[in-house]
Amino acid sequence: MRSISTVTALAVLFSSAALSVVAAGTASAATTAHVTAPGGFVADDAVKRVFVGDNATGIVAATDYSGAVLGSVSGITGVSDIAVSDDGATVYAAAPGSHEIVAIDAATLDVKARYAVATDYGPRHVAFSSGKVWFTYGDQWDGDLGSVDPTVDPASGTNPVTMAQFPTEGTSPGLWGQALLDTDPLRPGVLAIGQSGVSTDSMAVVDVSSGTPKLTAWYFGDYTLNSGIGDIDLAAGTDEVLVNGTDRDAYADGKFSKAGAYPAGQLADVARDGLVAQVAGGRILTYRPNATKALHTYDMGTQRTAGLAWAPDTSRLFALVGTDAGNGGYTLKVLTDPTKNNPTLTVNAPSTAPRAKKLTVTGKLSASYPLPTGVRLQVTRTDLDSPNGKTLPAVTVNADGTYSFSDTPPAGGTVTYKVSYAGDDVHSAVSASDKVAVSRTATTLSLNNNGKLYSYGADVTFTAHLGATYRNRTVEIWANPYGGDKPNKLLKTGTVNSSGNISAVVDMTRDTDVTAVFKGDARYAPKTVKATGYARVKVSTAVTKNYKKAAIGSQSYYWFHKSTSPVVTTTMTYYPGRKQRLELEVYYNGKWYATDGSPQYFSLATNGRSTVNMGAPGRSGVKARVRAAYINNSSGDNVNSNTYSDWKYLYFSN
Repeated sequence: MRSISTVTALAVLFSSAALSVVAAGTASAATTAHVTAPGGFVADDAVKRVFVGDNATGIVAATDYSGAVLGSVSGITGVSDIAVSDDGATVYAAAPGSHEIVAIDAATLDVKARYAVATDYGPRHVAFSSGKVWFTYGDQWDGDLGSVDPTVDPASGTNPVTMAQFPTEGTSPGLWGQALLDTDPLRPGVLAIGQSGVSTDSMAVVDVSSGTPKLTAWYFGDYTLNSGIGDIDLAAGTDEVLVNGTDRDAYADGKFSKAGAYPAGQLADVARDGLVAQVAGGRILTYRPNATKALHTYDMGTQRTAGLAWAPDTSRLFALVGTDAGNGGYTLKVLTDPTKNNPTLTVNAPSTAPRAKKLTVTGKLSASYPLPTGVRLQVTRTDLDSPNGKTLPAVTVNADGTYSFSDTPPAGGTVTYKVSYAGDDVHSAVSASDKVAVSRTATTLSLNNNGKLYSYGADVTFTAHLGATYRNRTVEIWANPYGGDKPNKLLKTGTVNSSGNISAVVDMTRDTDVTAVFKGDARYAPKTVKATGYARVKVSTAVTKNYKKAAIGSQSYYWFHKSTSPVVTTTMTYYPGRKQRLELEVYYNGKWYATDGSPQYFSLATNGRSTVNMGAPGRSGVKARVRAAYINNSSGDNVNSNTYSDWKYLYFSN
């Protein structure tokens, strides 16, 4: 059938009325869409569009055959299913929220008509056949079949909607709820009906060619043909239905009988030429009519497929694929080459190899449908010398599907061998690749000034020296200051001089990692070296409140009255959270001793200053000295190297 199976409780929830699309095989992504509850899914060949319903928002969106969103129609309350007229001009949507069938112009997306359905439950599923829209409605135990005649104008006084049309004779107990529907434009007047819900396997084929449904075949009750119906499709070219994407049930003389089966699946869609697309777990498969060997297989991995719809010309297959509702949503995928068998191709190259030495690549081409004799494979080698790929001689596949070829890689590094089969009338194209890590010669690269300590703000020249290489003589020099908000800045990139050197200047305001990078070439391996230069902070101290400055011996002292407290102001390069360490020592018996509580740390203001009142000794003849320091990892950060100011000498007198 050409609508989403009720077995999967999913629908399309469009963010900003947009639908996500990805072309499988030729994957091209667009905007994201979330699928949460069923809303219908159908392809219209007349306008080359796909229509998808959104049960949650009452939107029907249209995409082209590549999956690009073209527009949408809102106000289709609770849309649950979609069908298209035989001429492709009109899309009919079931709107159980407002109990209507809504007719939409397939080209303009204008609402052409709204047909009220006199029910409290439905309409739920729709199909088009013999010029009428057929729909199911009703609650559990009282389902039925109705129709809309689009040729009847509601304004004429004649109701275009006819209710209670499911044939009752010989079908007791009839429909129990809102049954699934399917039609085939190439078999006008034939309507397949599948009773969905718990503990039911009822199904029917009804002839609606006269406008009044007549029972062709009916099945009810013993579960010998199927056990619960979540999907039903009218088979093309034969009197059969396909149930749950697996069981082929023939109908004749008013009854159904087992006709065969496809490998186990969950849901399907049958094309006009009889091709079957089936969902089986994490795979989507296509089959030729009545075949048991898959024609094309699409691996969806752990994702789940909510619905399938053939393009009526079978040029592609559309699928809603994603994760469970609420866990990422579902995406419209456009699956290419569904009518061709997809081969598998392997490429096996050695994981490592020496440069300029011959290596051998092997592999196998296989398919579930026989390949032509003497298949030729195209081979491309991509490496540092040929980044856009170099075509190598084609290789012929052996009768058992195996192949091999030898090559001598001229360049080192990652070498990729890509093998491709162009496909044929029966098989789709396929390609595969494998990578080889080809050895390269090591070169030398050095960088000076590692471990050296510099004054704050010194302009230091770092020079890199590059040894022998093949073609690439370019070196990059990067600087990564400690604690920088813009780490790893490129200082210079260029070709080394005739001596193999290249230099860059670093403003040493912080400890800095300097890195030289040679990215390698076809014959020499990449090389990176690092040197760390260390930078002091800028720090000074000023002493105030002294009454004079005079020498004692050869040392200059700040002189204070014994009751005066010296004030020491430290100015230091600022960094968020930074503290200065203040050290105080006194002179006694010919030696300097740290005072109790020294050193102490004091926070810097944002201007980099810290002022400390040192206190008065209260007696004369005291000699003291004081200095400020930045201590890495103790002053609140680690972006500079330890730095000390000069000692300031203090003398207290009467």
